[in-house]
Amino acid sequence: MAWTALALSGAFALHLDRIPLWVSLVAFALLAWRLAASVRGLKLPGKIPKALIAAALIVAVFTRFHTLNGLSAGTVLLILMSALKLLETHTRRDQYIVVGGSLFLLLAACLDRQSLLRTPLYLAQTWLCCTALAIVAYTPADQARGATAFGNRAAMLLACRALLYALPLAVVLFVFFPRLPGAFWSLPRTEDAATGLSDTMSPGSISQLTSSYDIAFRVTFEGAPPPPRERYWRGPVLHDFDGYTWRRQPTTTYRPQPLQPLGKAYRYRVALEPSQQKWWFSLDTVDQAPDAQVFLSYDYELIAREPVTEVTTYQAVSHTATRATEPLSVLGRRIETTITPGRNPRTLQLAREMRAKVSSDGDYVDEVLAMLRTGGFVYSLAPPLLNYDSVDDFIFNTRSGFCGHYASAFVTLMRDAGVPARVVTGYLGGEWNPIGGYFIVRQSDAHSWAEVWLDGRGWTRVDPTAVVEPERLTRGILDLLPNAGSAESRLVRASPRLIHLVQQWDALNAWWNDHVLKFDYRSQLNLLSRLGIDSPDLAALGWGFTAALLVWLVWIGWRFGRGPRGPRPDRLARAYAKLCRKLARAGLQRQPHQGPMDYAASVAATRPDLAEAAGTLLEGYAQLRYGARSGAGRPEYESELTAFERSVRRFSASSTQPTPSSRGT
Repeated sequence: MAWTALALSGAFALHLDRIPLWVSLVAFALLAWRLAASVRGLKLPGKIPKALIAAALIVAVFTRFHTLNGLSAGTVLLILMSALKLLETHTRRDQYIVVGGSLFLLLAACLDRQSLLRTPLYLAQTWLCCTALAIVAYTPADQARGATAFGNRAAMLLACRALLYALPLAVVLFVFFPRLPGAFWSLPRTEDAATGLSDTMSPGSISQLTSSYDIAFRVTFEGAPPPPRERYWRGPVLHDFDGYTWRRQPTTTYRPQPLQPLGKAYRYRVALEPSQQKWWFSLDTVDQAPDAQVFLSYDYELIAREPVTEVTTYQAVSHTATRATEPLSVLGRRIETTITPGRNPRTLQLAREMRAKVSSDGDYVDEVLAMLRTGGFVYSLAPPLLNYDSVDDFIFNTRSGFCGHYASAFVTLMRDAGVPARVVTGYLGGEWNPIGGYFIVRQSDAHSWAEVWLDGRGWTRVDPTAVVEPERLTRGILDLLPNAGSAESRLVRASPRLIHLVQQWDALNAWWNDHVLKFDYRSQLNLLSRLGIDSPDLAALGWGFTAALLVWLVWIGWRFGRGPRGPRPDRLARAYAKLCRKLARAGLQRQPHQGPMDYAASVAATRPDLAEAAGTLLEGYAQLRYGARSGAGRPEYESELTAFERSVRRFSASSTQPTPSSRGT
């Protein structure tokens, strides 16, 4: 029972950070109740109380999740029912069921998260469940039948050997089992919180991400990467402004303008971390959607059909310089110059005065940037709070802010002057990992900038933050403002050795994601082609798996067939076993608890005609094994043992007189 409860506790522990606190308390309380009943004799509930408890728990799960299906609700329900099953666990079959529930909870944890850091936990839980199965399978009845004593150490070693024997089959399954299309590991996770950028931006909202050291995505370039000033990673584009908050309007669209790429094309591969959102990030500006399930919007966003719930890898091509070949449509100009009536009136007045002083939209952009550069504005991650008219308060009062403040103020000034403009959010920069040969873009690299429409050029990127803090284009936010990060990031970045260790660990994680988690049908075909198997179909993979399975079974049979058989019995034990077999064929079976003298008495009582012959041999065996004549060190022992062996060979269960040799012995 202790091992069964331990296996179930390990399964519970894998989900502690995912399940509600009350579920953990109830599960461990039921487990403790069952153990206390075993140790101290506490009374367990009857059938009716258990049924009521089960019904109450089912209602509680349904109330919390509004369903009993899905990974989250199903896992919680299985945890509670497995703990409740423990209250009625009395037989070996019941214990098998509880350990089986522990294995299913292990599977649920694997479906939920497959990070490299959790892999040792999954292996340990597998080993723990196998050990529990070995303990449960061994009972006192086995020992009564003569089985060797089976302790905890023996059970743990047996489980370890079994898993090692299964390892080749696991490799065969991984390589040859046909990979079916579809994301088997990607199950709905309604309880997961969204991470990273969203489709809204209020003053200071992006600055909240700068303390996060979490990874947003990794990027590997084919060839030389773009210079730091061009590493803008495009995400949600925001068009609607109510005077305080910018929002994306997915229902508002207009015809996109065809782009003419300028300069070098950058080819790269992105490994996007789960965010529970639909944005796929790309180097600004991507040429086309990298996947059939991803839509390239009119404002050059990559929007997937489903949220990103697992590590997602895709190839893309981008040009950091483009030019529109057609003018902006009337609808597009109206949408991108919309202002909120009655909001930020001082900014509106300033924009009209500044626009009247210049002759073109391009000159007006330069005028506004010059104002931000020389107007006493300060780059800060902890600016003062802004009032209802946030842009007025920022430009004329606080003049302290982060990228969101500057992008919002700049686009507002553009629109107030009739220049089409919009806010773009995403990431800027990236940290080079020399071990893995890729860039790491973290949540702390979140950034926002502006796009303005200039005739003859099209949508043009303008980063107003860069004129206030130019080093932001070439340095990460944690390099620029070290105290802005979390305690974790400050600790890591304070030591070059820790940075190197983190880079090594991240490179290992990237390898795990690319070669294990993302090992799909295409990767399988590539691997098999390198092994000399060209263009296999599903049938060929199935036959390959079958052949490998047969080879594994033959190997297992050979391993067990040649395994250790234990020490060979000595000459005296072999002769005694032969004597017992002869008597057993005559219907005189020796019981496991009988010694030689007790056996002799049993033979005499059943077959008086064999009493003298069999009794003399059995008494001789007892003397040689346990009596004064025992011990191989005596000079006479070898001759006496040889005489005993000869007497056993001559003995027949049909004889009524002992042989002369037996009398001598």
